[in-house]
Amino acid sequence: MSNDDISMGRVEDYLRALQQRIVAALEEVDGKASFRQDRWERPGGGGGESRVLVDGGVFEQAGVGFSHVFGKQLPPSATKARPELAGRGFEAMGVSLVLHPHNPYVPTTHANFRFFLAANETDTPVWWFGGGFDLTPYYPFREDVVQWHQHAYDACRKFGDDLYPRFKQWCDEYFFLKHRNETRGVGGLFYDDFNELGFERCFEFTRTLGDRFLDAYLPIVRARKDHPFGQRQREFQLYRRGRYVEFNLLYDRGTLFGLQSGGRTESILMSLPPRVRWQYDWQPEPGSPEANLYDQFLKPQDWLDNAVTAESP
Repeated sequence: MSNDDISMGRVEDYLRALQQRIVAALEEVDGKASFRQDRWERPGGGGGESRVLVDGGVFEQAGVGFSHVFGKQLPPSATKARPELAGRGFEAMGVSLVLHPHNPYVPTTHANFRFFLAANETDTPVWWFGGGFDLTPYYPFREDVVQWHQHAYDACRKFGDDLYPRFKQWCDEYFFLKHRNETRGVGGLFYDDFNELGFERCFEFTRTLGDRFLDAYLPIVRARKDHPFGQRQREFQLYRRGRYVEFNLLYDRGTLFGLQSGGRTESILMSLPPRVRWQYDWQPEPGSPEANLYDQFLKPQDWLDNAVTAESP
């Protein structure tokens, strides 16, 4: 593939427009707060724009960031799985978001859509798309999880029958906390190093997922944002947010890449929840709604298989 086949400008235009669309939709459903706009520059090359909403009507904190950075040498997190790329320059751009709602019955969600190019003066450029979206509920409803995965399946379907099961499994495995022996949530899609369909088709796939995200998440928000909750549910939400922090700081490759490449720390860590708690050796009461999360939902499974049953709180 030649440089002429790769359109960085089109990717950037799409990602910037996607950030704007998501921000506008979230402000509308929140109904109270607006996103703060914060442009930044990276000393080593490039920059971005962070949008952060705090203490809204629905979202306790929501961050939707765009970044476009470049440099002369790939950081270790980018070459660990691709050692042959060590020493190359890079150009990376993406939209990344994490939404932390007030109500424990509304799931936290994360999404990321990115493009990466590694190049030097002599070799053919190496490029790929990556990203996906995943859902982290605290008091899950099975119908919400099924619809979430139905959107993921529908988005993948026209690009090949193997993509949904493949990227769904990748998501289950990637967002797995090995030290806890549990998934972070109920999954979705995750993909990386994706170039097998050629630039145009891979770009179309990434656009399809980006466009589908709001359709998958906002109906859940609208259905659960006014669900009654008390201190017990709030404390459990804060406890489970601790798992989110653990994953982001221990395993997340995007966080590591941002920090190792000299990105803006505030923008990289805006994914962390504003309030969180840990409790030593806490265990859910058997048969409780909290135990239901562990027993029925934090295990990889085929959510679109009618034989799978799990009670909702």
